[in-house]
Amino acid sequence: MVRVRFAPSPTGFLHIGGARTALFNWMYAKAQGGVFVLRIEDTDKVRSKQEYFDEILDSMKWLGLTWDEFYKQSDRFDLYRQYAHKLLSEGKAYKDGEAVVLHVIQKPIKIYDLIRGEIVVDTKEIKDQVLMKSDGSPTYSFACVIDDALMEISCVIRGEDHISNTPKQILMYEAMGFKVPKFAHLPLIMDPEGGRMSKRAGATAVTEYRTQGYLPIAIVNYLMLLGWSPGNNQEKVSMAQALKNFSIKKINKAGAAFSLEKLQWLNSQYIKEMPSDELARLLKPMVAEKYPQSNMEEQDFEHVVHLYKGRMNTLLDFLEWTSFLFEQNVRFDEGVKEKHLSQNMKTEFNLLADKLAEAREFTVKSTEEVFRATVAELKVDTGTLVHPVRVALTGKAVGPGLFDTMAVLGQKRTVSRLREAFIDNYND
Repeated sequence: MVRVRFAPSPTGFLHIGGARTALFNWMYAKAQGGVFVLRIEDTDKVRSKQEYFDEILDSMKWLGLTWDEFYKQSDRFDLYRQYAHKLLSEGKAYKDGEAVVLHVIQKPIKIYDLIRGEIVVDTKEIKDQVLMKSDGSPTYSFACVIDDALMEISCVIRGEDHISNTPKQILMYEAMGFKVPKFAHLPLIMDPEGGRMSKRAGATAVTEYRTQGYLPIAIVNYLMLLGWSPGNNQEKVSMAQALKNFSIKKINKAGAAFSLEKLQWLNSQYIKEMPSDELARLLKPMVAEKYPQSNMEEQDFEHVVHLYKGRMNTLLDFLEWTSFLFEQNVRFDEGVKEKHLSQNMKTEFNLLADKLAEAREFTVKSTEEVFRATVAELKVDTGTLVHPVRVALTGKAVGPGLFDTMAVLGQKRTVSRLREAFIDNYND
C-alpha cells in the first residue's frame, strides 16, 4: 500500500511551500488509494511552540488536507534512544562525549528519484553523522529515518532542498537494517523573476492568505499547478479531476514561479461561481468584525453580496467596495472627488434629492424612473449626473448599477448624501 507523510516542524507557521508539499503527498495518497500520515517533528524543544502546532493543524484542516494517521516525535524519544543504543552495541556508532555518532561507510550511493531520475553520491564527501545530540535529543535525519521506516512510508515526497539529506539518511536506513523507501524531491517555488521567494512575492503563512480573503479551494487549485499540470492548459480544475490524472512522476523538475496575480484570478473565479447565500455566510462575520454596528437584514445583505461578487478578487475586497453601506460618512477613493465633484452641481443634486425623497417606494425600478424624469426636467445628458451621483453616494467612480446602489443604500441615506455632497465639511 502507498503510505506517504507530511512532516512539518512547529517552529513556525505553515507556509505556502509547506502547504504544497502537504498537498502533493495528500494527492498521491488519495490517487493511489493509500494512507496520508501527518507527523509533527517537534524534537527541537526550544523552538517548537504550541501556537505553531495549532496553526499547522488548523491550516491543514482549512485546506481540506485531512490525515489518516497522526504522530508527534516528542512522544517517541524512547524509540530513538533504543535504536541509538542498538547501533552502539553493534559497533556501527560511537560515543563522542554525550553524543552518539554514526560511522559513515565510504561507498557510492544511488538514489532513484521519481521526479529527477537517478542521483549518485559518493559518501567520501559525507562525514560521520550525529544521531543523538549531547542533550539527549535525536537529530533531524535520525528521527526522520526511524519514523519513516516504522511508519512504513513507501515514498518520501519533500522539497528538493532535502536532496543533500537523502544519502545520509540512506546510510542510516542501511545501518539499522530498514528497507529504503522511494524518494521524490519537489521543485522549489520561485518568485516571478526566478529568484528565491520573498514575503512580498507570496512566501507567507497559509493563515495570512486566509485572513486576506482567499478561499481554500482556490489556494489548493493554485498550489497543485505549481510544478504539475492536469493537461489541456487547464487552470481551474476540481480535485476529483486532478486525482484522476495525478502522477508524482509527471511533476516538473524545474522550479515553479509563484504569481500572486494568478492566485487572485483563480480566487475571483471561485468567488463568482459561489452561490450568493454561501458567500454571504463567509462575509457576514468579516463585516460584523469590521463594522460592529451593522445590522443589515439577511435578505438585503445577500443581495449586496450578489451585486458585488463579480468584482471581488478576495473576500476583503467586499469590505472595501461596500464601505459606503456601513460607514457613516463616505470615504472617497483618491482623485475621484476632484474629478467628479469639482463642479458645483448643488442645484441638480438638490432637485434629485427632493424627487427621491418624495418616492413612495425605493426600488431599483422606482429610483431609475425618478432619476430619468429628473434628468429630463433638467435637460441634461444622463452621463452628466450618473458619475457625480455615484461618487457622492459611494466615494467610488465604479461599481454596480447606480439604481442598484441607491436601492441597497436606502432612501434616507441616498437623499442625505445627495444634499450634503457639496457641503464643505462633508467633502473635506
